[in-house]
Amino acid sequence: MRKLLIAAVFFLVWFKSGAAQPQTKIYVGLSTLNSRVTPLWIAQERGFFGKNGLEVLLVLTRVSQPAIAALLAGEMQMVYGGSTAALGAVSSGADLKVIAALTNRLTYDLVARPGINRPEELRGKRLGVGSIGGTVWMGAMLGLEHLGLEPSRDRISILVVGDQTNTGQALEAGSIDAALLDGVFTHRLRHKGFPVIAEFAGANIPFAGQGIVTSGSYLMKQPAVIENFLKGLLEGIHFSLAPPNKAAVLKTMTERLRLPDAASAEVGYQDLIRGVEPKPYPSLEGLRNLQRLMRVHNPKVASIRVEEMVDDRILRRIIAGGFLDTVRSSDR
Repeated sequence: MRKLLIAAVFFLVWFKSGAAQPQTKIYVGLSTLNSRVTPLWIAQERGFFGKNGLEVLLVLTRVSQPAIAALLAGEMQMVYGGSTAALGAVSSGADLKVIAALTNRLTYDLVARPGINRPEELRGKRLGVGSIGGTVWMGAMLGLEHLGLEPSRDRISILVVGDQTNTGQALEAGSIDAALLDGVFTHRLRHKGFPVIAEFAGANIPFAGQGIVTSGSYLMKQPAVIENFLKGLLEGIHFSLAPPNKAAVLKTMTERLRLPDAASAEVGYQDLIRGVEPKPYPSLEGLRNLQRLMRVHNPKVASIRVEEMVDDRILRRIIAGGFLDTVRSSDR
């Protein structure tokens, strides 16, 4: 009887400690689909979110505007990849905060149809993007600027053709002459004879492309949820970037992106390694680059103080507190 009582006490202690407590369900919008989403998939699959008390549902929206609208309506708690749309919403009075940023540099490739082999040959041609004012559009504007090209002056028509899958298909069909694509999409086209006329990953162009955005009210009311999400995300990033985990990361990336072969997966993996920040602090310089481009079409954006839009205090506190050291020590 005494043994049974002791066992019962231990069970109650274990139960009350949170092992059997319900998880908090949150919805996170994905406004982009590429290899740099992998840390979120890994955190979901490997239970990094779960052990921090969260059930994270990743909802693919493909473009930023509906994801930001859902965030403002309270239907989602965070959005991944919505920095551009977030700036536009803030210029209209929305209270949004960038709490982390996985990618702070332009990493796209500029791919053209056969017969176009140099950037200057884009004059008078058609460039495909996902949406005017969206993340890929911003990347295209920064990339063309880096190459000394200007759409109006050089008569480069910007056409909306959809996400990167649709853009690649439009390029193959001849509906457009060039597109900005991530490495996993570039690889297939390169092998079909489509020239890559610029690779921006090595140009070190500040770009706030892949941010984690939430509302100011949610950040204020649910700091513990934000902290737990960021812990899961940091562990997902660490796992994804650690060389011993390459096979597992490739498996997740291949399944989630439906990659056709091992070569495409390897390109995606290198894009992940090159593009994702181990410590995902938002880049003020990257946001200012977006602001500079956006204010041409939306003058109200010029009044935004981007440093007030960034709130990475929880992220910095987690990292300063040694969380990453704890994660690394668990690898041993």
